[in-house]
Amino acid sequence: HAALIRQVTRSKDYYEILGLEKTCSVEEVKKAYWKLSLKVHPDKNKAPGADEAIKIVSKAF
Repeated sequence: HAALIRQVTRSKDYYEILGLEKTCSVEEVKKAYWKLSLKVHPDKNKAPGADEAIKIVSKAF
């Protein structure tokens, strides 16, 4: 999961962070946010940078 944390913290584009196209629906954004937030949340992911990654993912949502 450390690689996922690095990917999230290095990306500047919110769609890229969530793994979505710019033409996606609101429902797709919600689903992608939910899945990614579970993977990077510090309670689930002990990798360094998880605290920052969840903040970035939340901002992307």
